[in-house]
Amino acid sequence: MDSVLLIILITLFGLFTFIPLILVFWLYVHDEKQNEHSVLQNYPLLGKFRYIIEKMGPEFRQYLFHNDREGRPFNRKEFEYVNKAGKYNTRMMGYGAERDFTQDGWFLVNDMFPVQDEELRVDKSETIKTKLYEIDKEQLFKRKEHRFESELDPVYLHDDDCVVLGEHTVDQPFRLKGLIGQSAMSFGSLGDHAITALSKGLGRAGGTWMNTGEGSVSPYHLKGDVDIIMQISPGLFGVRTKDGDFSWEAFNHKASNEQIKAFELKLAQGAKTRGGHVDGDKVTEEIAEIRKVEPGEDIDSPNRFPGIDTPAELLHFLDELRSVGGKPVGVKIVVGNEQQVERLISTMVEEDIVPDFITIDGGEGGTGASYYGLAYSVGLPAFSAIPMVDDTLKKHGIRERTKIIASGKLLTPDKIAMALSLGADLINIARGFMMSVGCIMSQVCHKNTCPVGVATTDDELQEALVIEEKEYRVTNYLIALRQGLFDLAAVAGLDSPTKFKRRHTVYHSDFRKVINEGGEVDSRV
Repeated sequence: MDSVLLIILITLFGLFTFIPLILVFWLYVHDEKQNEHSVLQNYPLLGKFRYIIEKMGPEFRQYLFHNDREGRPFNRKEFEYVNKAGKYNTRMMGYGAERDFTQDGWFLVNDMFPVQDEELRVDKSETIKTKLYEIDKEQLFKRKEHRFESELDPVYLHDDDCVVLGEHTVDQPFRLKGLIGQSAMSFGSLGDHAITALSKGLGRAGGTWMNTGEGSVSPYHLKGDVDIIMQISPGLFGVRTKDGDFSWEAFNHKASNEQIKAFELKLAQGAKTRGGHVDGDKVTEEIAEIRKVEPGEDIDSPNRFPGIDTPAELLHFLDELRSVGGKPVGVKIVVGNEQQVERLISTMVEEDIVPDFITIDGGEGGTGASYYGLAYSVGLPAFSAIPMVDDTLKKHGIRERTKIIASGKLLTPDKIAMALSLGADLINIARGFMMSVGCIMSQVCHKNTCPVGVATTDDELQEALVIEEKEYRVTNYLIALRQGLFDLAAVAGLDSPTKFKRRHTVYHSDFRKVINEGGEVDSRV
């Protein structure tokens, strides 16, 4: 018996010793003989470790090396805010902010005499049934929590403060009881589980909207009782013939849908100021049928609408859509400079055609897939673009005839309040809502390999996204945003966040104080 055990041990020792040595030797010879990588020829083994570490670099930086406010496109604190709001409907933190207050930045102006809670203009006529988590015990290697049913105040706007799109232009205006909605995210860019969870969660919260993205209206956008803004892109998906021409018949069919409240003509998107792109791996037969394209093939929208080369042509097309559909129609733009904005808005005055809303997507906006140069260097950030459009509309006397919807990394109440102060009427959020259904910012949206089943159409990967669980996180996150926004309004001395103005935001460019030769303090704030 002992001899048998000895033989087994010797065999196992040999397997665990010699096989790895053989593999290392084979790897050495293989990498030394290849011609593709110079470092592997000179240092086969060390070079291999270099590539392994490089591959793991994004995860190391995200979870180990970046501090809480250092990560991009969103830092750990922002990511944490979304997740805590979605799971626990909490906005609390302890000890103090980690922001570097010596750096340039935007700040909200507080009033010496804030508004009391009972003075806020909030519609409390109903509550929202939802599900929250509560932590029972939390240790280093063990965490225990449970989910329970709860009711939340939806934090709707007072009826007199509601924002209305198309109030004076269409028979069916879009009346909104909340200022925050979901930005454009297409079925195809996101999978059906994510779209369904978002639709149900937003529908439960109410007072909001869901933008379909350029991929048209899918059955999953309509799963929840949520109002829809259908986006129409230069690819004309959902309102086109099989040959790619615009179809008035298809448009009328969409306009007759009671859940679709408005239409948005997409000229550009923040991270890709050109037509959209979807890799062929994501284009299933179902997506192809909805978009009227071929399955399995890359989808690239044209850079602009066919046959529309000037602001006047765009506005007349918009006016015709509005007249035929009977519902509000707006445009989505990325601002390049003042001249471009002036050209568009002056044409509105000349033609007497004003969109019901103008969506401004900042250059820092997100995307499922884009090119490096477009995402990094094209288009002004939201906080520069919003006041530029707001001021130009006021200069031409048409500001009251349209609404501004702003987007671009506005996923916390303070950023939302600042955007409203700079001139926005409404706020679009995309990636914040993606995080609420499980996004961990792995940044592989373009590869169809999303590890949490959000930005993928792969059925196996989507199984991890449990709709019944995630839909409540969407509801809780949105309500937490509205709660935080009303809190900030109160601190600013306002009874409603609809009343934020430019005076409620300040930008400090230099916090240093210098003592001059006379001993006086020279404040450069």
